[in-house]
Amino acid sequence: EQGRKILDLVNNVAHVGHAHPRVVAAIAQQEAQLNTNTRYLHDGLVTYAERLTALLPDELDTCFLVCTGSEANELALRLARAYTGSSDVVVVDGAYHGHSSALIDLSPYKFNGAGGAGRAPHVQVAAMPDAYNGVYADDPASSDKYGQSVGDAFARVARQGRKAAAFFCESALGCGGQIILPPGYLQRAYHHARSAGAVCVADEVQVGFGRLGGELWAFEAQGVVPDILTLGKPIGNGYPLAAVVTRRDIAEAFANGMEYFNTFGGNPVACAAGHAVLDVLLDEALPARAGQLGARWLEALRELEKKNEIVGDVRGQGLFIGIELVKDRQSREANPKAARAVLDALRQKDIQISIDGPRYNVLKIKPPMVIEEQDMERVSVALGEAIDNLARK
Repeated sequence: EQGRKILDLVNNVAHVGHAHPRVVAAIAQQEAQLNTNTRYLHDGLVTYAERLTALLPDELDTCFLVCTGSEANELALRLARAYTGSSDVVVVDGAYHGHSSALIDLSPYKFNGAGGAGRAPHVQVAAMPDAYNGVYADDPASSDKYGQSVGDAFARVARQGRKAAAFFCESALGCGGQIILPPGYLQRAYHHARSAGAVCVADEVQVGFGRLGGELWAFEAQGVVPDILTLGKPIGNGYPLAAVVTRRDIAEAFANGMEYFNTFGGNPVACAAGHAVLDVLLDEALPARAGQLGARWLEALRELEKKNEIVGDVRGQGLFIGIELVKDRQSREANPKAARAVLDALRQKDIQISIDGPRYNVLKIKPPMVIEEQDMERVSVALGEAIDNLARK
C-alpha cells in the first residue's frame, strides 16, 4: 500500500512466486476465453488430471478436482468411509486437516484448542511424532514407538466394537510445529492402519509439490504410498484449486449412486493455473533447488542454535523449516514470548514469518519456492540479531 517491499516467508500458497508471469498469463488467457461450471466438458480438467496422476505412483490413478484443501480432506473422508463401510478415524495429535465441521473433529489443533469441544467419540488420537519435544523425544526407537501409538489408537477403536475407516496424517506436520516425521514412521503407521482395515490418507495440502526438496511428494521420503492423497494450497499458486488422488477401487466404491459434483472444482481457469504451476516447477527444477537451498539454510540456522541458549531446535527439510524457542535447553520449556518478540523484530525489518506448534513457540519458515539466496542470508542475519537482543535482556 505504501510502496514497501515485504519478504514473505509465510505464504506457501504463492508456491512459484507472487504473480509469476507464466501463471498470470495462463489464467488471463483462459479467463478471456471461457470459465464455466464444471458440468460442461472441458479438456483442461482431463489433461490436468492425467498430468497430475502421471507424476504419482501407479496405484494413485484416479483424480477428483475440488477448490480447497478442506474440500479435499472432506472428500477423502467420504471416500474412506464409502470404501470401508466404517466411520472411525485415527489422527495425529496437533494435526489440522480443515475447517468444516467434520474436519474440525479430525483436528486436535482445533478441537483441543480455544473454543474447541474436545475429541469426538469416533476419533482416536495417536502421539505426535515429535523427535524434539514429544513423548519419545531423544529415544533411538522413537519411530517404532510413535508407530505403535498409531497401532494403539486402532486397538482402542476395536475395543469399542467398531472398525476404523482411515488414518489421516500430514506427510510433514505444519500446525504441529514444522515436524519432519522420524524415518520409517509412516511405514509402521500405515502397517497398523491397513491391518485394522483402514485406508491411509496422506495430507499434503501444505507440503506437496516439492516443498521438502528433491521429490515432488513428501510421502516418498518415508518409503510409502498412501491410499488417498490430498493436495491444495500451492497447487494453483493462489488460484482456488485442490485435488484428491486415490486408487481406482476406492473411487469405484464411492460411485454408489450419490453423485459427487463440484461446481467450481477443476474449472477451466483453475486447471490453466494448475498446468502453469507444474510447468514452472518442472522447467525450473524447483523441487531439487528447494532441497539444495534448504540444506544450506538449515546449516546457517544451526549456527544460531549453537550460539543461543533459547534456540532449542532447528529442524526441517527443503524450504519447510522450524525454529523452536525455549527458556533453556535443559528444561526445553516453551518460550512463546521470545517467539513473538522475534516475529515482531523481523516484521520491523519487513520480513514476515509466523508462529505455530502446540506451545506457540515455533518460528515457521515456508517461503515461495523461488526465494533467492541473498534473501535467505538477510533472514539469517535478522534472526541472529533478534535472538542476540533477547539473550542480552
